[in-house]
Amino acid sequence: MGDYEHLLVKQDGPTVRITMNRPERRNTLTEAHLRELLDAFETAGRSDATGIVLAGEGKAFSAGHDFADVGARDLAGVRDLLQLCTQVMRTIESVPQVVIARVHAIATAAGCQLVASCDLAVAGESAAFAIPGGKGGWFCHTPAVPVARNIGRKRLMEMALTGDPIDAATAAEWGLINYAVPDAELDARVDELLARATRGSRFSKGAGKQTLYAQLDRPEADAYAIAVEVMASMSQSPGAKEGMASFLEKRRPVWPD
Repeated sequence: MGDYEHLLVKQDGPTVRITMNRPERRNTLTEAHLRELLDAFETAGRSDATGIVLAGEGKAFSAGHDFADVGARDLAGVRDLLQLCTQVMRTIESVPQVVIARVHAIATAAGCQLVASCDLAVAGESAAFAIPGGKGGWFCHTPAVPVARNIGRKRLMEMALTGDPIDAATAAEWGLINYAVPDAELDARVDELLARATRGSRFSKGAGKQTLYAQLDRPEADAYAIAVEVMASMSQSPGAKEGMASFLEKRRPVWPD
């Protein structure tokens, strides 16, 4: 599934596994790395896969932006880099597949942003999460966007203003990840959650995920306006018809996709 310099990408049955593979640079998000991530997610999004696992090799899931890359850019160049990074994050949300982050070690700054942008996340107990710009000179403005949509306001302020890391158990308690699990069980627990999250009609699931992101954070009346129309139209889909028919006929469903 593509030949990449900074990533390992393979299709494992119905699952595409995207592994960031710059361990010597702690999987920092240079422009080249971000362009490969964007291509990998867009390619996986067009595939027949039902799930995508995002992982990292080495001593970090991702340490965020590469300061050597950022420091060499002028204002326009940094803006371009951040817009590319934003495009990656929004692509993760827009692909129809369920995207799950498999987090080990550290996920900091834009690396934490990646975790927060995935639909689901499971971390090993030894993992840590931070948006550390608040204790330095370059505040984590963009990483805070999806983190804010995962955790409460006071918790966001603590992470952003102190810059201090939180452990995996705290990240689970705060809602940044779904589960903190023993390190030895990380792969098994990722696959178990992904299996539960990819059951049913693929078409229905993809539309469901995309509609959830469309209505989240909107006023309730706007959210209902979106959800009612999508739910009504999706009632006519083959998956919905089969789901209802199999329930009424007391049999196992046979999904058309």
